Amino acid sequence: MKKNTPDKIKKLQKKNQENQRKYTKKREAEEKKAGRLIHQLVSKIDAEPNDYHHYYDLATLLVEGKDYEQAEELLMKALGIFDRASKDVKDTLRFGLGNVYYAAQEYDKAIKIFQEIDDQKLQSEAYMMLAQSYMAKGDNKRAMVFALSAQSTRRKDPAVNQMIGDNLLALGNFSQAAEFYDLVLKVEPQNGKANFNRGLVAMVNGEDFEAYFKKAKQYDSAYFDKGQKKLKDIEKFVQLNGSKKANHDHRQND
Repeated sequence: MKKNTPDKIKKLQKKNQENQRKYTKKREAEEKKAGRLIHQLVSKIDAEPNDYHHYYDLATLLVEGKDYEQAEELLMKALGIFDRASKDVKDTLRFGLGNVYYAAQEYDKAIKIFQEIDDQKLQSEAYMMLAQSYMAKGDNKRAMVFALSAQSTRRKDPAVNQMIGDNLLALGNFSQAAEFYDLVLKVEPQNGKANFNRGLVAMVNGEDFEAYFKKAKQYDSAYFDKGQKKLKDIEKFVQLNGSKKANHDHRQND
């Protein structure tokens, strides 16, 4: 056994080195591709400086590369250039800027920008981003207000209904959360996250929950693994409430 151990370690090291090389090669290829796309968009801006789409697209690409400072600078510059443009043009650029701040986890700045958007075409998207920003700050009550505002025009949208379900779950409104997760699963039965959270709600509500967790593991194993702490917390909650109820019933019988 002892003689084989160094060989096993060598094999493992070799495998790790190969994986690292593959990862580096892939990352370099992605960086080159992104570099080419950035160059193309910069050329488009130079050729057509009055087309606001190019600024928005370039900022989106910079955000994907986590270059938030440059993306912010670009959109601030664009807002200056298009200062006298129509409301929808300025709101599109503002929406892009809000996304920059959201991606950079500067949620207060993101909220301020998204609240300035009132173009009808972007309104529900802005409400969604406001809800997500407040969720990221842990303010589920405010998030709920904006999620419901988004839902007023997108009643069957699974992304909106899932967000409402998540907020209700965080606020402890389990029965209502179940209704919204059911709406999501009606449209997206293979949604792993919605299945997992619906399973949590089912546990609390005393329903059968195994089928939900089985689907969650099947369709989104990463989220299922990540949610194990949440699952344990809910199990404790159910046990605690069960023992409280038993004590209460016992006292009433006495």
